[in-house]
Amino acid sequence: MEKIVRTYLEYLEIERNYSSHTILSYETDLLNLVQFLRREGIDTFHSAHKESLRAWIGSLIDEGFGQRSIARKIAALRSFFKYLRRQKIIDGNPALVLITPKVGKRLPSFLDEDSIERLLSIPERTTKEGKRDAAILELFYSTGIRLSELINLNIGDLKQEEGIIKVRGKGRKERIVPVGRKALAAIHEYLQEKNTLPVGIREPRNERPLFEIKESRRMYPQAVGRLVRKYIGRVSEIEKKSPHVLRHSFATHMLNHGADLRAVKELLGHESLSTTQVYTHVSSARMKKVYEDAHPKA
Repeated sequence: MEKIVRTYLEYLEIERNYSSHTILSYETDLLNLVQFLRREGIDTFHSAHKESLRAWIGSLIDEGFGQRSIARKIAALRSFFKYLRRQKIIDGNPALVLITPKVGKRLPSFLDEDSIERLLSIPERTTKEGKRDAAILELFYSTGIRLSELINLNIGDLKQEEGIIKVRGKGRKERIVPVGRKALAAIHEYLQEKNTLPVGIREPRNERPLFEIKESRRMYPQAVGRLVRKYIGRVSEIEKKSPHVLRHSFATHMLNHGADLRAVKELLGHESLSTTQVYTHVSSARMKKVYEDAHPKA
């Protein structure tokens, strides 16, 4: 069964262009399922019936998994067993009968515009590290790109004269995103600081990572996450302090200032407009609060 799971994960990576994060989540879920089935005396997916899958879901609920996690695991099961049926490994899809728990939409955490102004003023722009941090924060807020998209940027992906960057998003799809003047200026200062090639680096400058950590290595997610949490922690007490907060802030502020929802969808690289619509709820909640605070008969 493990071999079939590995083949499926390769299919997701090569043919479906799933992100490494999604593939890792599916791998964890499916291997956990395999372990459960073996404990139940089931050693083939062909022998796994709806009762087996329901029992696994029940065990996860008993372990304390939340509705959102359960919903994700059920989605993984449906996709996997659909693949098995298409490959004629099983005759039917027992995962189709599983009921996905209702998961309430969580409004994204974001910073207000004053907090963003304070945030962007914190990095010490006279040092190399400070210039790098400023460029990262400015680019996150200016473009709304994802963490994975930022760390995968190369110098050649930035077109300073045109004011755009080429981003490789989910499913390795490329899109062009405009960059604001302040972000361009911050990146320009940072690039001037790292203009020369370190000893032993031979690849063309345009193919080098845009953002590097020590020893000329590409920035990795944990390093950027720590950096962003540090700065957000100095301007806000919100619970979540991830780079995604800056993406949420970008989208929310764009809509607050009258941006078209479809335009924001394209900038964020969303597949569906419904994904972007969560930010309209944020904007509506803000407008309602403003109304209640300001209207004498609210």
